[in-house]
Formats: sequence, structure tokens, C-alpha cells
Amino acid sequence: MPDPAYLFGPARARRPNVMARRHVVVSGHYYASLAGLQVLEAGGNAIDAGVATGLAIDVLESEFVGFGGVAPVMIHRADRNETHVISGVGVWPQGADLARFHRDFGGRIPEGLLHTVVPAAPSIWIAALARFGTMSFGDVAAAAIRFAREGFPTYPFLAEQLAARQKDFSRWPSTAAIFLPDGRPPQVGEIFMQSDLARTLQYMADQERSRANGDRLAGLQAARDAFYRGDIAGAILRHQRDNGGWLTEDDLADFRSPIEPPCRIRFGEFEIHGCGAWSQGPMVLEALNIVSGLDLRGMGRNSAAYIHAVTEALKLAAADREVYFGDPDFVDVPLDVLLSDDYAARRRSRIDPAKAWPGMPPAGEVGGVSIPPWRPDPSAGAPVEIAGTRPETSFLCVADSHGNVFAATPSDPTIAGPVVPGTGITVSMWGSRGYTGPDHPARIGPGRRPRMSANPAIAIKPGELVMPFGSPGSEVLGQAMVQVFLNQAVFGMDPQSACEAPRFASYSWPESALPHSYRPGHLCVEEDIGSVTCEALAALGHRVERWPERKYLAGSVCTIQSDLRTGVKWAGADPRRTAYAVGW
Repeated sequence: MPDPAYLFGPARARRPNVMARRHVVVSGHYYASLAGLQVLEAGGNAIDAGVATGLAIDVLESEFVGFGGVAPVMIHRADRNETHVISGVGVWPQGADLARFHRDFGGRIPEGLLHTVVPAAPSIWIAALARFGTMSFGDVAAAAIRFAREGFPTYPFLAEQLAARQKDFSRWPSTAAIFLPDGRPPQVGEIFMQSDLARTLQYMADQERSRANGDRLAGLQAARDAFYRGDIAGAILRHQRDNGGWLTEDDLADFRSPIEPPCRIRFGEFEIHGCGAWSQGPMVLEALNIVSGLDLRGMGRNSAAYIHAVTEALKLAAADREVYFGDPDFVDVPLDVLLSDDYAARRRSRIDPAKAWPGMPPAGEVGGVSIPPWRPDPSAGAPVEIAGTRPETSFLCVADSHGNVFAATPSDPTIAGPVVPGTGITVSMWGSRGYTGPDHPARIGPGRRPRMSANPAIAIKPGELVMPFGSPGSEVLGQAMVQVFLNQAVFGMDPQSACEAPRFASYSWPESALPHSYRPGHLCVEEDIGSVTCEALAALGHRVERWPERKYLAGSVCTIQSDLRTGVKWAGADPRRTAYAVGW
């Protein structure tokens, strides 16, 4: 249970904690959370509700995510006390040619269909239902279909983001036709519809129903085939052929989303589980492992010493990500060393409490592993004018009455590229996370997964508590996750207060997304942390930029504390975007 001082004292949250006896859903949009709750009330488990919520997010936050995009998933199964990861990103097509980017584009990756990788999200949602759920695709997709077909009121953040990015996505007529109805972005309160996406989802549900014959798994396979082998695949392949894309029939038909064990560390009484090295999950775990040996509570939450220590730990972990992390099917990533206590102690010793690293520190040395010296990747361009100008991604988590937990970080905006005509989907543009350096661990290649920043996490205090947590925000999302976890685990904050508390974000390592911008020493600090602290950070060598209070670029964390002893679930939803928690 959270420390009562945060529930009743002056630091309490502006929003109430949502407390639930049976089940709770937290997501990036209130309608999506309601869709998940309705599935739980109808008898579904956390996985059914999580997929329903995710599908709804694909519709409601299509400025940040897409049904044809990515969606790393973590599931904790209570009856077996097991935690699983569903790999969240598709692979480069078999025709992907690293040499072409050097030959034709000077090492850069041009915008458009050469960004395309195999769409992963439909496979991931269906894999979760088949392995861990109890319901059909049609059952859990019903709310998403309704939101797409009947429309929903345009909310302020959607209107703001579409207006801000209009110049980018208007280059693709099929995308502009959806997101610029009447030739302009929808205004707040106007009904926003996605009729083609509704037909795509309905087609999958109809194929499931016609071929299930009372067999749920056969029905789910039919829904999957509708996307990867049926009419939707046909539309995708025609679009690829007509516009110079690489995807083939075999790329779609052969794709599967692997179910994997998580990475893990211990932090005090917690076991923290994260996604694999195809994501930045191990970077979050490594940073937490480094700070676990510091007296964070003694420093004081959001003091200059605390912000400095956490920032420097994140830089050290990011340096290791940059030179070691890639698709483990192709790259030998030494996670057993990088996540060990001994290695964390060595990296911790590189933190100077009196001086910030001026940029990204050197990577740590791992015995027996030879790494080339780090240099900017050929795919990189000039730093952007303002750090973090492309808000993407969403997050959702669910806890049910049986103790199961579902967490997912869907991403890959529908507006990121050309929509396939008649489908309402953009085929995953996650190749925008590609690297063209011949020695880079996340370099482009057939069948490789592009490395992603998105990653959910689940912290477990055995026999007492299960706590999913995550955030949108590209390079900031992992930093937001670290801070909100520490707010709860170290400082005893309740989930809502932990989400609302002021945050900071470093941009002192290359961004995952093209053009891999790098702003050495740059540290953004929300206004309510205070001028005195900012001045102290600047004196330590950080290049401080002041953000306004509750800046949306600081992430939008959702989290749940599911108390296994009392059954009570405490949920926090970040007000920096449109996140809401609902429960019963």
C-alpha cells in the first residue's frame, strides 16, 4: 500500500487514485479504458481486456499508433506465476538491401515505403488472445470497430497533433483523405471517423466467425489469415508493388510474433521484468540496477543530486544500448553481464557526483566482446531544433480479479506514412528506427527486427504486489518509467501522485528514430522542479532547458499497483496527455 503521507498530505495528486476491488484498466484514452472494462465485466480476463483496449487505442490515438504498426506486450499469468513477452516489432523484408541505402542515398534512409517492415500489431494482439486469452477477436474488437465506424468526438490533443503535423502527412493523399476531412484537420468536438479501418477490423471478425465452427483457436487463425494471407494482404502487396516497396507475399505469410521470457533484475524487494534487447527494455533495467546502489531517498526526490544521479545512470545505460543492443536473433547481446550486479557497480563508479558527462559516456567493457568505437551512424542527420518534437506511442495496462496483468506499448502512427487505400492502415514504418552503419548492432538486414524504444515493464514483489508500468515518449518513455517506478518503490508515492510528479528528461544520446538526433548534455526539466535546482544542475554541467509544468513531451505514464493480499488495485493515469483509469 502507498505511504499515507502522499494520500493526505500536501503532495497528494490533483486527480484521485482510481481504486478497484475486481479489475482496472489504464490507457492513453478514456474510451479505450472503458472498452477494456466492458470486456472484463463481460467475463474476459486481463489479456482479453488488454487486447480490446489496444485495438481501441489503434483507432482513438491513430496520431500516435496504428493497427498496422508495433505493440510490445508483457503478460503476467497469476496461476503459474509466469511473466511473458510478445516481441513487439516486425522484421525487415527479405528484400531489404543495406547496400542500396549507401549506393542510392548516401547512407540515409529516405521517407516512404523503404521504411516499411512487416506489420506486427495484428499478429501480436491475436497471439496474446490465442495463448493467454479466452475470447474471440470479434468480441474484443467490437468497441474499436464501433469507434472507427461511428466516429468519436475529436479531443484537444488529437486536434493539436494533427494540426501540428499536417504538412508531413498531407504529402500522402490516402493518409490526408482520412486525417484531413474537408481538407483540414478536424476541430475539437467534431466527429472523427475511420470507415476503412472499421471495414478492415470487421472483415477479420467476419472471417473468424465464418471459419471458427465452434473452435476459438481456429477462429483466431482465420482472423490472422485475413490480414496476413487474405484480402488485406492483397491490398498491402499491391500498394507495395505499385510504389516501390519491398514486402512480398512470403514476408507477410511467414511472419510470427515470438513469445519470449523477459529480461529481469532485482531492485530491493522487487523483481523487475522488461522486454528484450530488440527494445530499450534492458536499458531501463540497467539504469535501475545502477541507481539501486545509491542512497536515493537520502538525496531527496527531485533534488539536484537525485536528478543528476538518475540522469547519469540513464546516460551510462544508453551508451551500452548504443553499442550492444540489437535483434538477439542476429546479435550476441551480453545481457547476462549488462544486467548483473557486478557490472552495475562498475558503471555506478563512473558517476561523478560533482560533474555531468558532457555527452554520452563511453560504453562499458564486457570481457570477450570486441566493439568498434562509437561514431554517429551514416543514417543520422543534423540535430533537430527542439529536442523531442515528435510525440508518438501510447501505453496501456490491465489487472484482473485473478491476479493477471497485461501491459502494452503500441506505437507506429497511422499518419507516419501512406495509408494503404481501402484499408485505413499504414503498414509499419518502423524502419524509421533503422541504422546503416555496417558495424551497428541494430543495422538493417533481411529478417532483422529494428530496435525500438517502446517497452512495457512489470515489477513484482512476490506474494504482495504486481505493478505494470510504462509510457509513450520515444527516448523519454524509459526515463519517465524509471522516475515513476522510483517515486513508488523508493519514496512510497501512490500511483497517481507518482505519475503526476514533475519529471526531467535527458537527450544526451542518439534518438532511436531517424535522424537519430543527438544533443550532448541537454537536460529538460519541468518548471515545478524549481529554479534553484535547475541552477545547481547547470553548475554540474547539464545544459538545462526549462519545460512548462506537465509538459506532454515528458511522457504519459500509466501504472497499477495490484495488491495480492487485499485484492485492491490502485491505478495512476498521467494527465500530461489524455490517459484515464477506470475500474470496479
